[in-house]
Amino acid sequence: MPNLEHPAYPAADLLHLESLVPCRESQVSMLLSIFGERQQFSLPSIFIYGHTSSGKTYVMQTLLTTLQLPHVFVNCVEYFTSRLLLEEILIQLQSSSSDTEQTCPVHCDTLNDFVRLFKQAVASRELQDQTLYIVLDRAEQLREMEANILPAFLRLQELTDRNVTVVLLSEIVWELFRPNVGCFEPFTMYFPDYSIGHLQKILSQNHPPEYSADFYSAYINILLGVFYMVCRDLKELQHLAALNFAKYCEPVVRGEANERDTRKLWKNIEPHLKKAMQTVYLREISSSQWERLQHDGGEPGQLKGLSAHTHVELPYYSKFLLIAAYLASYNPVRTDKRFFLKHHGKIRKTNFMKKHEKTSNHLLGPKPFPLDRLLAILYSIVDNRVAPTANIFSQITSLVTLQLLSMVGQNDQLDGPRYKCTVSLDFIRAIAR
Repeated sequence: MPNLEHPAYPAADLLHLESLVPCRESQVSMLLSIFGERQQFSLPSIFIYGHTSSGKTYVMQTLLTTLQLPHVFVNCVEYFTSRLLLEEILIQLQSSSSDTEQTCPVHCDTLNDFVRLFKQAVASRELQDQTLYIVLDRAEQLREMEANILPAFLRLQELTDRNVTVVLLSEIVWELFRPNVGCFEPFTMYFPDYSIGHLQKILSQNHPPEYSADFYSAYINILLGVFYMVCRDLKELQHLAALNFAKYCEPVVRGEANERDTRKLWKNIEPHLKKAMQTVYLREISSSQWERLQHDGGEPGQLKGLSAHTHVELPYYSKFLLIAAYLASYNPVRTDKRFFLKHHGKIRKTNFMKKHEKTSNHLLGPKPFPLDRLLAILYSIVDNRVAPTANIFSQITSLVTLQLLSMVGQNDQLDGPRYKCTVSLDFIRAIAR
């Protein structure tokens, strides 16, 4: 018995829609109840929220396209200003109103212009007897625009006197949208995360035709058993499933096992998935590198790791500042002369290490150091001469913002700011290379 039923839409379309949106039948049924029939006035605005990869965008696109409901779909990240957003809505309305590809340029500077042009576009499409749906994906970007944009979209039906419904899709809750002065409250709807059973069902639908559905379902079960605790993102899991399936099939391809030898298949792919936990999910290497690595039988450590990749984005002197900060945090002050001066004189070796200093400084944690000591070490480890410019001091502030350094105490101390280095030795080694 089909889960989706509505008298305004053909049963065949609803059955096809149900097959396209697995595990989201309840949400689609709720949306169909809200939409009503094509000629009925729907709610002025609907706010749909949920975590990433919970199916919000896909469900809305599939629902509107399958049932052939007139709609406009705009991503607010791509059209990040109010003018671009309003003009894109009008352009989509204008392009779909005529069969020809030729469209007039649209210029819309204010909301008054948008309301006037919107009425004209709706009249040209002869939509007075149908509900038009305007879907704004990544709607949290509306908060960065002018203060009147969000309230206007929430009551666009009232402003234009047209049968239009605005649907906002976002990853954050409505309470973070609501303006201080108040506005029209939309109907809110929550899309929960997919459960492990839902993910199993959705991922199992993409099985290759040359293998049975049960064989691919067993593979998905193994994959979720490894990755579900650390990754609930459907798109990431689809990527992992496609990338690692060839390794799972190797014993079957070589004739060493059949599709029902679950134990042999698991033993073959278990070490491979453990390596994938450290590389593919964190995107340390590309898919082509990962496939080449597994073909050659190498280790993930042979390629550039995550920590090394991160430091590529740091400016040149920021790397030296971070190395100098690490040296200042883990080396005692009295060793600076010995390590960083060329002509430091003779060093007495007797009683050089006190009894309490025999413990490794790495076990004791980083020690705070003043700014002048950091700069002195920096000048000694950089090959060329570095002038103490504002650029150097701004890079120190950036390292604190990135939480690679931490400031100890208050900014108004008379003896100047003190810092600690918060990164590990492996982090510094990757920079030093």
